[in-house]
Amino acid sequence: MSAASCLLTEDQFLCSICLHVFTDPVTIPCGHNFCKTCITEHWNINVPCQCPDCKQVFNTQPELWVNTFISEMAAQFRQSAQQKASSSRSEQHVAKPGEVPCDVCTGTKLKALKSCLVCLASYCETHLEPHLTASRLKRHQLIDPVENPEGRMCTKHDKLLELFCKTDQTCVCLLCTVLDHKTHDVASLKGEIEGKKAELGKIETETQQLIQERRLKIQEIKRSVELSKEDADREIAGGVQVFTALKESVERSQAELIDTIREKQRKTEKQAEGFIEELEQEISELKKRISELEQLSRSEDHLHLLQSLPSLNAAPPTKDWTEVSVRPPSYEGTVRKAVARVEETLSKQMKNLFEAELKRVQQYAVDVTLDPDTANPYLILSDDGKRVHDSDVKKNLPDNPDRFSYCTSVLAKQSFSSGRFYFEVQVKGKTDWDLGVVRESANRKGKITANPQDGYWTICLRNEIEYEALAGPAVRLSLKSQPETVGVFVDYEEGLVSFYDADAAALIYSFTGCCFTEKLYPYFGPSLNYGGKNSAPLIISPVSHSE
Repeated sequence: MSAASCLLTEDQFLCSICLHVFTDPVTIPCGHNFCKTCITEHWNINVPCQCPDCKQVFNTQPELWVNTFISEMAAQFRQSAQQKASSSRSEQHVAKPGEVPCDVCTGTKLKALKSCLVCLASYCETHLEPHLTASRLKRHQLIDPVENPEGRMCTKHDKLLELFCKTDQTCVCLLCTVLDHKTHDVASLKGEIEGKKAELGKIETETQQLIQERRLKIQEIKRSVELSKEDADREIAGGVQVFTALKESVERSQAELIDTIREKQRKTEKQAEGFIEELEQEISELKKRISELEQLSRSEDHLHLLQSLPSLNAAPPTKDWTEVSVRPPSYEGTVRKAVARVEETLSKQMKNLFEAELKRVQQYAVDVTLDPDTANPYLILSDDGKRVHDSDVKKNLPDNPDRFSYCTSVLAKQSFSSGRFYFEVQVKGKTDWDLGVVRESANRKGKITANPQDGYWTICLRNEIEYEALAGPAVRLSLKSQPETVGVFVDYEEGLVSFYDADAAALIYSFTGCCFTEKLYPYFGPSLNYGGKNSAPLIISPVSHSE
């Protein structure tokens, strides 16, 4: 019996109805064999009785008897197959989480090697063998294992999804093209997939570009941190030099200075670390997407690729890093505040500090020109937009919304909404003037109350000797000498507006803790002519860097 079974093929032990090894095989009058249950159910459904293989019709349902010879041969084959399966099972891999298990295995599920789109099942190496040897099963379409082979079938017509409707952007079966998608543009999955793979390549290229941009941004942020640290180190060195010149009375001030600078630097580094962490997280997500795109591009499973495209086409949420940067904190005035308590002892050191401070802020010098559309009608502006004075004669000008209607004032054409900027104005020979910056929405009509609450950060000279910071209320300023050139420095993010005597390298006044949310415009007020007493112009001067 064993020798005989070896001469028979595995195909001869399979029922053509259930495609499994015979169970209680019976032979019908035409000579073909089937499982007793399979042929009985087949005849109960199909009338008249007909052989599923040769199609011979029987007038009456034949009486069925188990074919003992075939039954014994099938049993022996089943036993042999089980032994073979048991032997190969130890060599095959058990399905791990995320891997497709074999649908036929009982107990421990082995990893499936293929899925059948006809049987709608997945098979391990052992249970796949009939599909590789049995002539009836060889015609079945096998694909790489998938979790849900039923998803390859049209839910409406129970046919294989093998076409793509370009009109509705969905996969369809042959019957769909005749019925629901009759007039639509339909293509084969293979034909459609070429274009989709090109789209995947484009997405991959764009994603690579996003990664590169973020890497460059990381380098930019790291460089900003390095520059910030260098600034901090220089500031600390200067501060230490000042306080070292003092004795025990200034040791506490020295420590406070260092702590203040270090705290600002720590905040800068913490901000940079947050940006870098966020960028690296985006890179990680983008790399993950690259991996998914590469895996999908290599897939021969056209349907899976098309069904996965909608979720992969949408780029992962990423931040626009174009305007993001780590700005080194401003240290202007830090040392000055620390040593102010011992001002009498530090007069010489303070002089040195202000010179260095002015030199630093002068690095942010900008070129500004006067805007005639904002000038009060009594003002005369030079052709180059660098000089302005009161004429005592009102010109006939349109009263546009930007023009000062009452105060003898004018703004610069240039505005600033970020960063730092500095400009200098010559006030020599004048008895009255106003200088500073204003926010874009500040009132320009009628009498103006110049203070920060109303969007004005300015200082002024009145009656030739009275200097004030218009801080609301005004702060009387005591200056050692009358400045001939006033420097105006603004750090937008720091909320700082400082005024300097550019010739004496001395600080006049600082507005600190400001909150800027709008564009800032340089502000110039030459004041009234006063019968020629105040006829000298305000002159925007080129910055001459302190030596």
